[in-house]
Amino acid sequence: MSQSLMPNESRVTAVLRSPTLFVREILAGVITALALIPEVISFSVVAGVDPKVSLFASVVLCLGLSVMGGRPAMVTAAAGSVALVIGPMVHQHGAQYILPAVLLAGLIQILFGALGMARLMRFIPQAVMTGFVNALGILIFFAQVPHFWSRSPLIVGLFVLTLLIVLWAPRYIKSIPSPLIAIVVLTIYTVTSGQLLPTVGDEGSIGGGLPGITQMLVPLDLHTLSIIWPCALSIAFVGLMESLLTAKLVDELTATPSSKRRESMGLGVANIMAGFFGGIAGCAMIGQTIVNVEMGKGRSRVSTFAAGLVLLLLVTALSEVMAKIPMAVLAGIMAIVAIKTFNWQSIRPATVKGAPVAETLVMLVTVGATVSTGNLAIGVVGGIIMMAILPARLRRHSAATAETASPAQEK
Repeated sequence: MSQSLMPNESRVTAVLRSPTLFVREILAGVITALALIPEVISFSVVAGVDPKVSLFASVVLCLGLSVMGGRPAMVTAAAGSVALVIGPMVHQHGAQYILPAVLLAGLIQILFGALGMARLMRFIPQAVMTGFVNALGILIFFAQVPHFWSRSPLIVGLFVLTLLIVLWAPRYIKSIPSPLIAIVVLTIYTVTSGQLLPTVGDEGSIGGGLPGITQMLVPLDLHTLSIIWPCALSIAFVGLMESLLTAKLVDELTATPSSKRRESMGLGVANIMAGFFGGIAGCAMIGQTIVNVEMGKGRSRVSTFAAGLVLLLLVTALSEVMAKIPMAVLAGIMAIVAIKTFNWQSIRPATVKGAPVAETLVMLVTVGATVSTGNLAIGVVGGIIMMAILPARLRRHSAATAETASPAQEK
């Protein structure tokens, strides 16, 4: 995986002084925003809410964490893991309980950060982190399969062309991210040629103006609390776990530190803001973060702030243009993200043979639990439990990697 290109490129002041860095950060934000849209829309269906709600909440989360978050270049939006825990409550009690549940979850996250409990994340074993990353790569890839696995030669052709452009364009064009080239060129082709293909617009309604402040439709009493507290706890801790694990991953990718305490508190505040202006919570989006950091080379808060602004522009003024982007093209980009995310070194025969048995078992349990449930938080908890119940004799061999700190001191 790539490292940071300049020692100070994650600083906003350095980016604003350098036209080259500024353009790179803005373009990274553009492709990140485009990569967010179909996934956010699909998650809104899981949560049982209007796609517009998730999209505008994602704008608030992305912009909010760009300023308040502790990990520059990490992308936060309405995520699938949060949608999974909100969905059952919505289906059972109704969407009117989302706002109080999100507000309570945000307060829990602020408290978690204020008490310094985010430091506990550094004790997650490296084997669990490896399993977490590998499971994520698998989930991202298989989520794209329905968008390109088709009897239509045109859909398959667009998918393959996207792969070729994203992989080969950087050899000849350095200044523009190759995913952006693929999206623009192939969308223009499908529109001008009159081809009828599945597009972003087919995933859900995305047009319209800005939403107003979300109204509280239920009384804040003990009955409401009895309904929302299990969901609020799940939102809070699933969101925290995914965000802090993603922050740790980006720390390693960029060889720069982050403040997990600030990230926890920022996530809580941003979720409360998203609750009032959108209505649904979120957390770090790992796939889109990889798009920003690896494919767009985004390193600063400028890239994620740009992503939030571009997303806002796309779902308002440019919604008709965005709706014409073929899903096969976005699937090709995310398939490459999945391949880049997966830690191929961890499954090489030489690595497996030389690794402690405990690490391999924990990694496999983490992957298996995550892929089978579709929930990254369950996978991580499963891996930690597996490490805890392994015989001490096996754990001793893994003791050296049980704690992986960031490249610099965490705050």
